[in-house]
Amino acid sequence: MKIVLAYSGGLDTSVAIKWLKETYGAEIIAFCADLGQEEELGGLDEKALKTGASNIYIEDLREEFVRDYIFPMLRANAVYEGSYLLGTSIARPLIAKKLIEIAKKEGAEAVAHGATGKGNDQVRFELTCYALKPDIKIIAPWRVWPFKSRQSLIDYASKNNIPVTATKEKPYSTDRNIFHISYEGGVLEDPWAAPPAEMFTMAVPPEKAPDTPRTIEIEYENGNPVAVDGKRMGPLEILKTLNGIAGENGIGRVDLVENRFVGMKSRGVYETPGGTVLHAAHRAVESITMDREMLHQRDALIPRYAELVYNGFWFSPERKLLQGLMDNAQENVTGTARLKLYKGSIMVTGRKSPKSLYHPDLATFEEENIYDQKDAEGFIKLNALRLRVEKLIRPESF
Repeated sequence: MKIVLAYSGGLDTSVAIKWLKETYGAEIIAFCADLGQEEELGGLDEKALKTGASNIYIEDLREEFVRDYIFPMLRANAVYEGSYLLGTSIARPLIAKKLIEIAKKEGAEAVAHGATGKGNDQVRFELTCYALKPDIKIIAPWRVWPFKSRQSLIDYASKNNIPVTATKEKPYSTDRNIFHISYEGGVLEDPWAAPPAEMFTMAVPPEKAPDTPRTIEIEYENGNPVAVDGKRMGPLEILKTLNGIAGENGIGRVDLVENRFVGMKSRGVYETPGGTVLHAAHRAVESITMDREMLHQRDALIPRYAELVYNGFWFSPERKLLQGLMDNAQENVTGTARLKLYKGSIMVTGRKSPKSLYHPDLATFEEENIYDQKDAEGFIKLNALRLRVEKLIRPESF
């Protein structure tokens, strides 16, 4: 039997290699997706093989990740429950997609992952796997092995000489990619406890950011960012550039309690520096290029789109349908946003577009010959008609 394991080199999947091999008598093939973890990939191949894997695939998926997953999500302005920019959620369908591709290539009967039985990631991984290979067998060690806590995994790893980074002194879990880094579990499970100051990685504390504001300009074409400060770049380079600029200015830290798909509340701390800036810039360009009713209708669908991404339905007919609508709404979202970054805050200071619907002659408070202000009286009375009727017929209302 062959099992392809989604492998990160962290505590859960390091233990999983040995446990799966012993429990199922299987050959374990590890797969690690390079989504921008950077230094976390160093020595990963050697570690996987030492732990018991027969082979390991490490694929650089960063450009594909940004171009085909992050950018479509950003075009939709997706934010879950008002705060979460979905950095972990959006990575799972791509990892699972590649997991299935390797399983097919290797002739593996099963795939496995290290997501817990309480979290969202198990759902995201498995929905994608079933959508792309309906007959695949999925093994989720956390749902069947005897270990009941991260500490028991640490103890098992220690007894079996499995090198892991999690310790009693650092009992929280992290997940990083080019878009963000998440922190959860351990000391963070108390929603009243402040995150440890030394925990953060991508953004400096706002109070330690430069005392001089940083102004940047981001150019968009059809809803996608294409240039920063006049320099055209590819999707990955844009995100890396903005991560650096935003991180230096303390942008992108979020501490929230979210509602998991499986039914419980969870505390998570996230850093999404470049993504936070891109959300603000995108909104700024949209504000002058999108028709009012189109904008409002699209905005009404954002929570549903974000929910689909969060819950793991990237490869679903409804997400594909919504993506088509979101992308159609971006047809004229072309222009430039200017933003001022200062100690954790973002202020839009300008926006321009060759396709702008903003008409100075209509918006001005000065004299003009296009808009007849007397027309507003009839407009207001027509809109007030039902309110007047309500009061006349039901005097006790309001």
